[in-house]
This record gives sequence, structure tokens and C-alpha cells, in this order.
Amino acid sequence: MGKIISFANQKGGVGKTTTCVNVASYIASHGLKVLLVDLDPQGNATSGLGVEKNSTLKTIYNVLDGDAYIEEVILKSNIPSLDVIPATVDLAGAEIDLVQMNNREKVLRNRLERVKNIYDFICVDCPPSLGLLTVNALSASDSVLIPIQCEFFALEGLTQLMNTIRLVKKHLNPELDVEGVVLTMKDARSNLINQVSEEIRTFFGKKVFETAIPRNIRLAEAPSHGVPVGVYDSNSKGAKAYLSLSEEILKRNHIKFESISSKIKYLGEEND
Repeated sequence: MGKIISFANQKGGVGKTTTCVNVASYIASHGLKVLLVDLDPQGNATSGLGVEKNSTLKTIYNVLDGDAYIEEVILKSNIPSLDVIPATVDLAGAEIDLVQMNNREKVLRNRLERVKNIYDFICVDCPPSLGLLTVNALSASDSVLIPIQCEFFALEGLTQLMNTIRLVKKHLNPELDVEGVVLTMKDARSNLINQVSEEIRTFFGKKVFETAIPRNIRLAEAPSHGVPVGVYDSNSKGAKAYLSLSEEILKRNHIKFESISSKIKYLGEEND
């Protein structure tokens, strides 16, 4: 059975989608079968993997709404072993639809049961909110990975997120755990950022990953090309950081792997 990890933080702009896309890509590059579920109406993870959005595209919205089986909407990405369930702005209407459903907090969980045993990992990119979509993701997940930006306001709203996780664990999903906390957009030259980083490590202890993601222009550029950073610029600091983070996740899950280079194999290269 695959492990389901939600990437969640209701604060926008913390590198949540960037982390989800690149971690999923690198884990897949280690030979594990991975499904990325885009649960954000902005659909940035979908675009970041080069999926073209059009009126005929079946998405996670169709699955949640009962208009399509989950197998029908799974697409193969250009990264070997990485599949994706796309999202478009239509997903914004799912919050309203879910309110009217029975067992509304567990709709995604029930849908994922059909394919969970096909994958080693299922990575869910949550929206930047704590609404029903995020609650569905947390209810379906084995763990939650929390990206936190290294800035003064980083801990704002974190209490609310942790309280939501606690409530989901108590009432909906007793098995939910915190996979870990990853520090993003870190600039080691700033004393203030280093102080914030230490505060976060004090707050979360060993849950904080050793790997921190640096500020890196290549990370910002890669999504506009529809590829993870390991394809766009495998020698960049951002690519090497996400490779290190993915391997740290595999180690925490006691999964044996062989180290790879930061270059991700890309099936679309022959068409470039």
C-alpha cells in the first residue's frame, strides 16, 4: 500500500507546490512509483509538470464530484514512474459540492483507495487554506509535510495549522502523523533568517528536516518551463537541495535506495 503524504500550509508563497513537485519527481527518479495529486484550484503543480490545461481535461474535480473514476484522470508525466492527477480552476467549486455530500471529509480518502496499492507514494498538493479540500487531504493521508518559509512571519498561522492537524487526527484520521517540516527560501547570509530557523527547529525538534531549501532563481524559473528543477537545471543549488530532501524522506521511511545524480531523466528530451 502506498504512503499518502499531504504537502500543506495555509500560508501562501511558502514553496509548498515547488516542494511537492520536486520531491515527487526525485522520489520517482529513485525508481519508486509516485502519484502526484493536485488538490489546489490554482493548478500550479499541474502546470509545473507540463500538463496542458484544456476544456476536455478530466481532473480531480471530476473524481470528487463522482463524474469520473480516479483511474480515468491519472496521466503519465514526462518523468518515469511519476503519474499526476491534474487540477484546474474548476476545483474551486468542489468546496461547495463537498458540503452537500455524506461523509464529506473523507471523499478523497475513499476515491484514493482504488489506486493506493498501485503506488509507493502519493503526494497531495493542498490549497493554501484550511477548508474542506485540505481537510479531505489530511483525512486521506498517512502524514503531512509542512514547508515553512524562513522569514519573520513564518510561525504566523502555524498554530492554526497544527490545531487543524490535531482535530483531524482526533476525529477523522487517528493515524495521521507529521512527516516533517522543511525550511524553504533560506538565505544563510541573513542573521534574522538564521534566528527564525532556530526558532522553528526548537518548536518542532527532530521533525525538522536537516535539508533546507535555499532561495534559488532556478526554482522560480523551472515551473514556467513545465519541468521540475532537476530537469531544468540539475546543477543548481535548488535541485541539489530537493534531491537531498527526497533522500532524507526515503531514509525516514526506511526505504533503501541508491544515490542518484541531481539530473532527472525526462522523457520529453528527445522531442526538444
